[in-house]
Amino acid sequence: MKKIILADDDSDDCELFEDALQELNIKTQLTISKDGVELMSTLDDIVPPPPDAVFIDLNMPRKNGYECLNEIRNNEKLKDIMVVIFSTTNNRMAIEKTFSLGANYFVCKPRSFELLKKTLEKVLQFTQLSPSEHKQQIIEVF
Repeated sequence: MKKIILADDDSDDCELFEDALQELNIKTQLTISKDGVELMSTLDDIVPPPPDAVFIDLNMPRKNGYECLNEIRNNEKLKDIMVVIFSTTNNRMAIEKTFSLGANYFVCKPRSFELLKKTLEKVLQFTQLSPSEHKQQIIEVF
């Protein structure tokens, strides 16, 4: 069972993410945080053991994705968690900033449900890697 956390304030995006996970043949347990403060509180409460992956939207209230990523990478018990930035932006500077803060992967939110499923399936394959094996990369599925 893969333990996944999604931090996103858009309820429609959260619902689509959850539906896509359910349609994959991968057993997952999804926890959704509606903002960055809730995400950090959730991580503090459940780790250890760490989740298999944390998907973080950049634009959230109270604490944005950059701030969360920075806190995760600077917290000894959280620093090795696989972090996937999951955002609508494809701005090169934003992507580079997330990588400089330690994101493992960057996904521009897919425009269709089928592409979302394919993207999640691809990203979840990386959860089998050790922290040192993750390469910073943009994940695109066509």
